[in-house]
Amino acid sequence: MVQGPHVEIHNLTMAYGDNVIQKNLNFSVKYGEIFIIMGGSGCGKSTLLRNLVGLMEPTKGDVLIAGVNLWQASIEERNQIISRNGVLYQNGALWSSMTLGENIALPLTEYSDLNQKQIKEVTAYKLSLVGLGGFEDYYPSEISGGMRKRAGLARAMVLDPDILFFDEPSAGLDPISSRLLDDLVLELRDSLGATIVIVSHELDSIFTVADNSILLDAEEKTIIATGSPKELLKHSEDPRVSNFLTRTIR
Repeated sequence: MVQGPHVEIHNLTMAYGDNVIQKNLNFSVKYGEIFIIMGGSGCGKSTLLRNLVGLMEPTKGDVLIAGVNLWQASIEERNQIISRNGVLYQNGALWSSMTLGENIALPLTEYSDLNQKQIKEVTAYKLSLVGLGGFEDYYPSEISGGMRKRAGLARAMVLDPDILFFDEPSAGLDPISSRLLDDLVLELRDSLGATIVIVSHELDSIFTVADNSILLDAEEKTIIATGSPKELLKHSEDPRVSNFLTRTIR
């Protein structure tokens, strides 16, 4: 039986020089949970994500992944932790000179012992999971923005990660593509059992997929609310929380 949270953040502070972005952050993410890091533009959501995925060391505090302190671990141990994570960046971050198949196959080529036939089979399977079966030979420029996001998701999960991290997955998508991506996220969580951490300020997506969340505030420079967004909308008496969660009529 799994004990403890999958991700734990203790007293974390992020700063660029003397400019503090967020301070005294404390929260945890359960195994198999869809957890949203939400807040307005410029509050530090994406910076926090970089701390969680091993791209940027926090100024202060601890990031624990499955009980291991990411930034106190040896370089070898940290790389092992990072290799068990998948990341979908805001723009998909696909190599424009590579086909979708080549993009998805790249992590397998670098980090697995699979032969070329096996890599091709896994690549085709992962693309089929995101509704892009048969698109292996297409280049990113030949498909829509929503399809590029889904291809980025296929690459993020190609190594069967324990945790998937998404940075504004719905940004730039039309409402239909955004809803299809939300549905896909829910399907993948249910079928793969992965823990999913999403940076987002998109209310439709937040209310559709979130099990739990934190709300970062740019002025307070810390967390001002924690919990299910739907419950926060119903019960929070903080006008900042209400204002954030009622930016559109629902």
